[in-house]
Amino acid sequence: MTVDWNRQNFSGSDPESHPAVTALRRELPSAVLEVGTSCGEVWAVVAPSDSIAVLTLLRDDPALLFNFLSDLTAVHWPKREGAEFDIVLQLYSISLRHRFRIKVRLAEGESTPTASGVWKTADWLEREVYDMFGIRFEDHPDPRRILNPDGFEGHPLRKEFPLQGRVRW
Repeated sequence: MTVDWNRQNFSGSDPESHPAVTALRRELPSAVLEVGTSCGEVWAVVAPSDSIAVLTLLRDDPALLFNFLSDLTAVHWPKREGAEFDIVLQLYSISLRHRFRIKVRLAEGESTPTASGVWKTADWLEREVYDMFGIRFEDHPDPRRILNPDGFEGHPLRKEFPLQGRVRW
């Protein structure tokens, strides 16, 4: 199978024409809240309640085959009202050699379902996000801190974390 779109970057000018966006709009029309591009890569924002259905579709659709979760991280936007956090999942298709990014926006105290049932590697990456940002993943199999010691207070990658790193633990 040869796919010449989006070998490394999306070459189209309209992110709505990206095959992953087209498939999501067709199969889960209410799931996609926003689409855009950044550095030649297309991204889509999806609702937390739809995230597992979206990820499963992107993994299982034979035209997309995003079979590798290459990264899962978060970004803290403390000045953005209503959704201060972006969960960012970077997907890659090993066989088709294309990329796609999913974002899930959350407010302080909100959680999103774990993606560890879709990709096992999400188990470890979600633990990092919890430790560094304090974001919880529903039904995560092992939601412990992974980088900071037990008893450590705070989440170091939040923007309000003290720059001097002086916290009690």
